[in-house]
Amino acid sequence: MPLNKTKTAITILGLGLGMVLSLGSQAQDDERYITLASTTSTEQSGLFDAIIPQFRDTTGIDVHVVAVGTGQAFEIARRGDADSLLVHDTAGEEQFVADGYATERRDVMVNDFVIIGPSDDPAGIGEADTVDEAFSMIAEAEAPFASRGDDSGTNRAELRLWESAGVEPNGEWYRELGSGMGPTLNTAAGMDAYVMSDRATWVAFDNRQNLAILFEGDEALFNQYGSLLLSEERHPHLKHDLAQQWHEWLLSEAGQQAMADFEVKGQQLFFPNAK
Repeated sequence: MPLNKTKTAITILGLGLGMVLSLGSQAQDDERYITLASTTSTEQSGLFDAIIPQFRDTTGIDVHVVAVGTGQAFEIARRGDADSLLVHDTAGEEQFVADGYATERRDVMVNDFVIIGPSDDPAGIGEADTVDEAFSMIAEAEAPFASRGDDSGTNRAELRLWESAGVEPNGEWYRELGSGMGPTLNTAAGMDAYVMSDRATWVAFDNRQNLAILFEGDEALFNQYGSLLLSEERHPHLKHDLAQQWHEWLLSEAGQQAMADFEVKGQQLFFPNAK
């Protein structure tokens, strides 16, 4: 073969090999992400937009968030369709570990729930001493109450509070919507209804109309978030090594500080409490 043709062939071969290596490297880069099943409250508040870029800059790993109710997040993780889980139902999370779907659950951060309603407060819950009393007053007045009704962490907490108050909510005054926190707040605003929300989503929510916080501060409204490491035995195909790095970063000084620094409208919305 003439020398010039040989050089051309070598050049083409080198370019082809370079393209293959480049594509292989790109494929590896594209794989450096995890899918996180989490809650609408963390996503809609803007928390992930604030902290994920910091994690990505530190580790080179991206996080793709699937934001749903906590019950749905458990189901996604149970099926093996997420690499990591960050939710807010401690009892459900501990059961998830006990059932063998996760190997570890750790406290990450906390905020609180608030009871919101029409500013003229027709049920008078602003005078209540406890959240149990506030819920009883809403039921006695049969004042419209908008419930997420979606098996989310917020919905589960709300149902526990009705039970604690000795109330079985039903009737036309109690509306189960089957929707996320933001849409539920929109509906409550349109109905002039009472509603329970996590504080973070409420602070970030703009369409308040006549709604205001009417009851807050009871210890029963404490709202704990937890990060779970999923079981490699159950789902060996998941990106357990990358998920471990996310889990450990959330618990680290850098991750905890990133949560503490996140503010909306000048308010800190989540308080890190990893032990």
